[in-house]
Amino acid sequence: MRRLLGYFVRGLVLLAPLAVTVWVCWLLFTNVDGLLGLPIPGAGFVATLLLITVVGFLGSNLLTRSAVSVLEGLMGRLPFVRLLYGSTKDLLNAFVGEKRRFDKPVFLDLSPDGGVRLVGFVTQESLAHLGMAEYVAVYCPHSYNFSGQLHLVLATRVRALDVASADAMAFVVSGGVSGLVAAALPTGELATVRSS
Repeated sequence: MRRLLGYFVRGLVLLAPLAVTVWVCWLLFTNVDGLLGLPIPGAGFVATLLLITVVGFLGSNLLTRSAVSVLEGLMGRLPFVRLLYGSTKDLLNAFVGEKRRFDKPVFLDLSPDGGVRLVGFVTQESLAHLGMAEYVAVYCPHSYNFSGQLHLVLATRVRALDVASADAMAFVVSGGVSGLVAAALPTGELATVRSS
């Protein structure tokens, strides 16, 4: 009976991620197709990808940059729209934009002896504009969630983490299940993450 239960759990672990992925993709395809009213399955999704790519191309063109600036200026004047538009833009730029912010993974020491740490990402290397020149901004994402917490800490409390940003994010988001960060645990003295 115990062996049978083990097989069931292993099958669940193998099938559940696949089923969730297929379900989300199916929902994405059918909802986009339904919104555009195209009769060919997947055509709406492909059309959306093409539209996004064309807009990205046009947004990179010098002639359309001024139009984009005017549109962003307009969005910045509307109170609720400014908050929604700005937050969404900043979030996307942080992960996939030209000015990625989550590209410096670090350990944040919570205790003086370094016995308790958070994995995070330095988003600002100097907070001099806040009167805190010796501090850095570290964003620590939450596990299994689309949220996180911003910590303003002394730069000496931060240790550079020698792994790819994607691996560090996977480690945090998975609740530490992903073991890719374990090999990069620092053993030396505290090292600041500021550029030299």
